[in-house]
Order: sequence, then structure tokens, then C-alpha cells
Amino acid sequence: MEGRTGAPKDPDGRDSIAASPSREVKVSAPGFLRRLMSMVYESMLLLAILFIAGFIFHLAFRDTGSILFRPAFQCYMLLVAGGYFTWFWTHGGQTLPMQTWKFRVVSADGAPLTLKQAVARYLFAVIGIFLFGGGIVWALFDRNRQFLHDRLAGTLIVRLEGGTPLPLARS
Repeated sequence: MEGRTGAPKDPDGRDSIAASPSREVKVSAPGFLRRLMSMVYESMLLLAILFIAGFIFHLAFRDTGSILFRPAFQCYMLLVAGGYFTWFWTHGGQTLPMQTWKFRVVSADGAPLTLKQAVARYLFAVIGIFLFGGGIVWALFDRNRQFLHDRLAGTLIVRLEGGTPLPLARS
């Protein structure tokens, strides 16, 4: 039987994800406000990363008057942010703010994200945020309270409960 997050349910009625063959991690769907607070923390960390990346870009390409400078810079920044998110989502399912808030992103069946899912999730999230945050507001009306980019990419944000869980291993 599947729970609200789409993950299999354990006998107690809570969702569970296998962290290893011998251990189950209890999960639940995180609240909307809690996910927004995590996004605020994530944006502060991402701002610092993009500041450093932008500084490096400006050191390498000094001709800011070039007609190609601005679009190249914007594409570079999107690639840096995309690399940051896809790396962490495919290597443990958590960024630093997600670890702090005890969130993990998993595929709809509870498995770790594939590179394809991570890239799709990032691109859908960028589009949803650029459309006046419609992809985020979507969670207020979604039956499982998922963001639109999670629904489209076939992923879930789950809240880990209990002690320090073992990281999800890729089979």
C-alpha cells in the first residue's frame, strides 16, 4: 500500500523508504511552510555560490560591453545552479539546507533520483519559479501537496523522521 507521499507504507501506517537492506527510514510529507523556509535557506546558500561563480566569470570574461556577455553570463549562472542541485540530488538526495530541515528528494517509487529526473526537476522548477512562482503555489492545490516540478519530474520531497538515517544507496 502507498502513503500520501507515494512511498510504500509500513505496518504502522507511516511511509517508509529502504535506506539499506536492513534498515527502513520513516518519512512523511513535509508541510508547505516548512518547505518554503527550507527554500529561503537554500536561496541564501545559492546566492553565495552564484556570487563566487559570477566573480570567476567576470575575471575570465572582462568585456562586459559585448552584446553576448549578458546572455552568456545568464546561461552560465543557470548551469552553475543546475550543476549544484543535480549533483546533490543524485548524490544522496539532499542539499545542505535539505539536510538541515531533514528533507530528501526521491523518485516517486522511493528510489534515489536518476540524472534525468534531477535535470528535469531543476528545469521544471526554474520554469515554475519564473512564471511568478506558479510551480510553488501549485502545492497549495495539489492533492499530495507536491510542487509542480516534483509532479512533472516524478519526484517527491520527503521529511525524514527519527535519528540519523543511513544515506540512500544507488543499486
